[in-house]
Amino acid sequence: QVQLIESGGGLVQAGGSLRLSCAVSGRGAGEFFVMGWFRRVPGKEREFVAAMTWVEEIGSMKYYADSVRGRFAISRDNARNMVYLQMNSMTSEDTAVYYCGAGSKGNSMAYETYDYWGQGTQVTVSS
Repeated sequence: QVQLIESGGGLVQAGGSLRLSCAVSGRGAGEFFVMGWFRRVPGKEREFVAAMTWVEEIGSMKYYADSVRGRFAISRDNARNMVYLQMNSMTSEDTAVYYCGAGSKGNSMAYETYDYWGQGTQVTVSS
């Protein structure tokens, strides 16, 4: 059974940084075509943040939402079955519950692409 467990959330001041981690079990992280991060603010739909695809013949590709490009960085360590989201220069608009997802094919920025989700980790940015 595949499980994704996020960690690293918490309270940070505006301008600060956090690194989220996602531990994958049940299957190797490298077996998934795409690993991604989404976030949700109460009352709103889950929003794409970042994703990273992996195809052995091509290598990896990274995708970011416009709102986080240049501030956030996604990475994955297939050997450790881990995915990370480094968040820098954070603002109050980054406050949300962040979810890690894994998918086998499809549009990396689409919620429907992901087959598995973690339980989420709360990130709060104080201004």
